[in-house]
Amino acid sequence: MSENTEFWGLVKTNLKSKNPDNKLMATWFDPTELIGIENADNGSCFRLGVPTDLHKYWITENFFDRICQEISAIYHKPFSVELIVTGEQKPVAHDGPQALRYAMNQSPIEERAPQAQNIPVKPNTYTPSTGSAPDRRDILNPDYTFSTFVVGRNTEFVHAASYYIAQNPAADGYNPLFVMGPTGMGKTHLMNAIGNHIKYSMPNWRIAYISAERFMNECISSIRRNEMDKFRTRYRERCDLLLVDDIQILGKSEAVQEEFFNTLNHFFERKRQIVVASDRMPKEIHGLADRIRTRLEGGLIADIQMPDIETRVAILRYKSEKRGIFLTEESVQYIARISKRSIRELEGNLNKIKMYTELRGIETSLPVIKTILGAHDDHIQLTIEEVQKMVAQHFKLRVADLKSSSRFKPIVTARQVAMFLIKRHMDKSLQDIGRAFGGRDHTTVINALRKVENQQLKNPELKSDLNELERQIQNITGVE
Repeated sequence: MSENTEFWGLVKTNLKSKNPDNKLMATWFDPTELIGIENADNGSCFRLGVPTDLHKYWITENFFDRICQEISAIYHKPFSVELIVTGEQKPVAHDGPQALRYAMNQSPIEERAPQAQNIPVKPNTYTPSTGSAPDRRDILNPDYTFSTFVVGRNTEFVHAASYYIAQNPAADGYNPLFVMGPTGMGKTHLMNAIGNHIKYSMPNWRIAYISAERFMNECISSIRRNEMDKFRTRYRERCDLLLVDDIQILGKSEAVQEEFFNTLNHFFERKRQIVVASDRMPKEIHGLADRIRTRLEGGLIADIQMPDIETRVAILRYKSEKRGIFLTEESVQYIARISKRSIRELEGNLNKIKMYTELRGIETSLPVIKTILGAHDDHIQLTIEEVQKMVAQHFKLRVADLKSSSRFKPIVTARQVAMFLIKRHMDKSLQDIGRAFGGRDHTTVINALRKVENQQLKNPELKSDLNELERQIQNITGVE
């Protein structure tokens, strides 16, 4: 083992021990390597290799200072750090390579991607339907920018990916961007943020933001009227950035899928960007053609997880201040605790409070807030379906896999974990649990419970999976 490898291994070990709950480290920080140390008059330069531009961007935005601090704790001399992309992914031409340096014993010098700013949004001058006057369906929401998106642990990756795409549209390997997450988690916000950023930074790009249902209806209508040439011109020749929401709708029509597949290919050939959003993974979209599924999976998939209590508190503070609603810290904690399903639910509760108190001319005290939101149970009850979906998403499977007769080991493990969590957190009989997993008998459930109970003591990876799923359940129920 070389001295450089040993040194960098120590830095990695120390960082991981200080950030044990940061699961994104495995994705973004683990692949880094120390490719060399250069000596200069002003100190040594540690050159760190990363596989892709996106790794470089994420580390710069989220982990750069901590890396420098850990090196400083071991290497007690002036130094700087440079991130270099070493993989096959090449820098985008208009972006250019950037050296990201941190000079010790003086203020940081950061040549890095700019922080997301509240970019002024220009009036929409292009609409796919006419090429001139704005159309309501294509107007981006000017309030949905990167600066108004509150980033939490559940959205660090998808935010970084979306911002990178907004700066480097059509970058190799990241087209299309597939944003996946439950309803009300911020997918639409991020899609609009991408569109608003590109509209401001690349004014010559023509942008179309549309729901998949509208795309499907327009396509069917064009087929009936024999106007497919106009439809194709609208969404191919006159569009450089296509943002399609609720893409799971396309599974309903084979004819529309044919047009969408050809549209995807057209964008790839022209090196233009497509961003789609869905509430499920491509392989879970019923009726979706395999060639479209593989195209979507061949880009970059970024998912949004359920927000934890800290993220909900941060979002609530930001949105209440923006709406001019004064909330005590006790009130903020209460609203965040009972608003567990989605960001949309949290915003809805905040709107109820604002309307109720303004109409009656009263203060937003905690007793008043509890009266307004009294319909919420302190502890929301889980359902078997929610646990199954949660486990399937965690293990990157389908719910149908958990209910199937498959004996494929990863599926069996996930199925057993789901049974274990349902039994632990819900008042369900063995027979009820068995029926929910394809009609299995109670002895199968008993064996699954015993297996998970025993294996979690021996298998650190399984124990980590259980801890993460338990955290997600706690976010929903509020029960520790």
